[in-house]
Amino acid sequence: MPASQPRSRARDRNNVLNRAEFLSLNQPLKGNQEGRSSSRKRVQAGPAGGPSAGPKERRQSQQLPEEDCMQLNPSFKGIAFNSLLAIDICMSKRLGVCANRASSWGGARSMINLLGITGHGIPWIAGTLICLVKSSTLAGQEVLMNLLLALLLDIMIVAGLQKLAKRKGPYDINPGLLDYLTMDTYAFPAGHASRVAMLSKFFLNHLVLAIPLRILLVLWALCVGFSRVMIGRHHITDVLSGFVFGYLQFRLVELIWMSSNTCQMLISIW
Repeated sequence: MPASQPRSRARDRNNVLNRAEFLSLNQPLKGNQEGRSSSRKRVQAGPAGGPSAGPKERRQSQQLPEEDCMQLNPSFKGIAFNSLLAIDICMSKRLGVCANRASSWGGARSMINLLGITGHGIPWIAGTLICLVKSSTLAGQEVLMNLLLALLLDIMIVAGLQKLAKRKGPYDINPGLLDYLTMDTYAFPAGHASRVAMLSKFFLNHLVLAIPLRILLVLWALCVGFSRVMIGRHHITDVLSGFVFGYLQFRLVELIWMSSNTCQMLISIW
């Protein structure tokens, strides 16, 4: 045994790798060992965390891949809806030829705005009140009172739907003073379109008009509705949905139609 010890020491001396310049290659760094050990501890301590946080983290880790898959693989309905929405926005911007003075039809903007005023709620309510004061027949007062009810319902329903949807128009156009008075500040649905659709259907049902006047009444409603697209205030779908809501409002007024006695009682109170 004593003879073997000097031999092993001699081997260690003759070994080149035991020299000082090669020691760093043979022995791993302490920092790497500590980093590896700490990372292993973190990995091991991760699943064995607190009892309250563990189930929540597992649920989130299970839910996140499903959400990513839904975003990467949308449904057919989502693709169709987004495509129609993009087409609607693109076509509405193209048809906004009077959106500002620099547009292709910018010089006709004032005339288009004047056409839009004919479908505004404030002039129609004021005109209905004036005709109601001057009317002397029971039938005329009954029609005018129900027309006033229809106009007020139109303003309230459209304002409520616009507050729910909060959709803005294709162009950044500030609403006018009359729009603020009737709370017509958003795009969906188009208040002018719903109003002219309701008025045209109301007049066609309760007034005796010649065929040319009936055609002009329908053309007026269409022109007022699509003039809102031309000035960049509404999308095409906003106007079309406004026409639909206007017809539904007319049906609602027909269901709650006030009789002549009810109208006379309200007029006497007023």
